[in-house]
Amino acid sequence: MSAVDALLEAARAGLDRVTPHRAAEVQRDGGLLVDIRYAELRERDGTIPGALIVERNELEWRLDPTGAHRAPEATGHDLPVVVVCNEGYASSLAAVSLRQLGLYRATDLVGGFQAWRAAGLPVRE
Repeated sequence: MSAVDALLEAARAGLDRVTPHRAAEVQRDGGLLVDIRYAELRERDGTIPGALIVERNELEWRLDPTGAHRAPEATGHDLPVVVVCNEGYASSLAAVSLRQLGLYRATDLVGGFQAWRAAGLPVRE
């Protein structure tokens, strides 16, 4: 196993990853979906309506509820957050990083945006 595969496996061991339909429920119930895909992927494939767009390199600064550069949606450490990447790999590592900031309910979407779209959930083109 490669080092990055081991890192990913360890990250996922501490997460309660969610399916696309469960992610939609989290959003409906007031949780935050955070799309960390880069602009080219969003332009090519669309976005999830209502998801907060935060590219990966800004994630911690925008989601830290105690930070000066936080997004208004980053309301507290108990906020349910589902991180969405393209296929569900980078989002696992990002969710662990958010947990290290104290966002103890952070997790990620199994299969990422591609799984969301394949599940027939809404996409804004």
